[in-house]
Amino acid sequence: MHIRRPRLKKLRRNLTLKPPGTAPETLVADPMALAPKVRAIGYGQRAGSPPMHEEIDNATIEQIRDLRERMPQVWVNVDGLGDAELVRRIGELFGLHKLALEDVLSTHQRAKVDQFGDHLFIVLREPLPPEGSDRIVAGNVQTSHFDTDQVSMFLGKNFLVSFQEKYGDCLGPVRDRIRQYRGKVVSAGPDYLAYSIIDAIVDAYFPVLEYFGEKLDELEDEAVTNPSRYTVHTIHALKRELLTVRRAIWPAREAINLLVRDESHLIQTETRIYIRDVYDHMVQLIDVLENYRELGSDLMDIFLSSQSNKLNEVMKVLTVIATIFMPLSFIVGIWGMNFDPDSGPLNMPELRWKYGYLMAWCIILATSGTMLTLFWRRGWIGPGKWKS
Repeated sequence: MHIRRPRLKKLRRNLTLKPPGTAPETLVADPMALAPKVRAIGYGQRAGSPPMHEEIDNATIEQIRDLRERMPQVWVNVDGLGDAELVRRIGELFGLHKLALEDVLSTHQRAKVDQFGDHLFIVLREPLPPEGSDRIVAGNVQTSHFDTDQVSMFLGKNFLVSFQEKYGDCLGPVRDRIRQYRGKVVSAGPDYLAYSIIDAIVDAYFPVLEYFGEKLDELEDEAVTNPSRYTVHTIHALKRELLTVRRAIWPAREAINLLVRDESHLIQTETRIYIRDVYDHMVQLIDVLENYRELGSDLMDIFLSSQSNKLNEVMKVLTVIATIFMPLSFIVGIWGMNFDPDSGPLNMPELRWKYGYLMAWCIILATSGTMLTLFWRRGWIGPGKWKS
């Protein structure tokens, strides 16, 4: 059974976008990347005035510049990284470092936090729902390919710029809070918006782990009751998916911890308390993930034990049958010898006895019955002994 590994193909493609020796800060877009969709949201609250909000879909650079001049804070989100020139122009508008922009287009980055003068560069990996990917069917259990979307954020004094690989994300509730002026996101600074985005991304991992937990339960039942060669493929596929989740979560833990510990002037002390809460959620995720990975490893032991038990039961049946027929073969072998009863009174006189055939069957049935009774009393055979 062959299982595709699209994430590895994508990683190899990203590593070969630029030839060796390419100058730093060179922006090269993946030719297979999606066309960008830019959404700009201006929001905030000035002293003595009500909260403000303005949202522009498919925003141009000029509209973003104008929105930035009129609004206290601006959030620019770009879905799709197929236009390196657009990324460069947005970087020039907000004064973003080109090395960080280069990492935006190189979508195999680990989660990290870098300080570039007057702005922070934050990279996280957003989980994509397993149900939306290629399904791997094995046995009675279905697992799905898990993948992540790189989310790159630039946090400045009065702006936040985010880049994502694919269309759609888990940030809808954050946008709704801005539109409806709910919570602190409108009155607080862009650092609180960055926290809200990080919190939404971390929370998106909980349904993913719940999904894998359900699949582990189904696999455990299958490994015990109906193990097959497809069960092995499913276990290996699930373990690979859990490894992908681990590669996304563990670096994010260190990145979030860095935001808590470092005294950056772009993150307020009050916001740092909220980020600490996200860090606690991340630790909880890692604990659950490690438990699931251990369960995945134990599933293989359960499968091997089930297969061994099935083999033992089969061998027991064959052994009992062979044991019963061994004395019967001995009995019929005696009268199968070529002795002549006419040569002497001791040369198999039973061959000429009219009840000899009946006597042989009585001996055979008595021997078989005695052995079956002995096996039953010892508990070697009986109800449920042949069930695997």
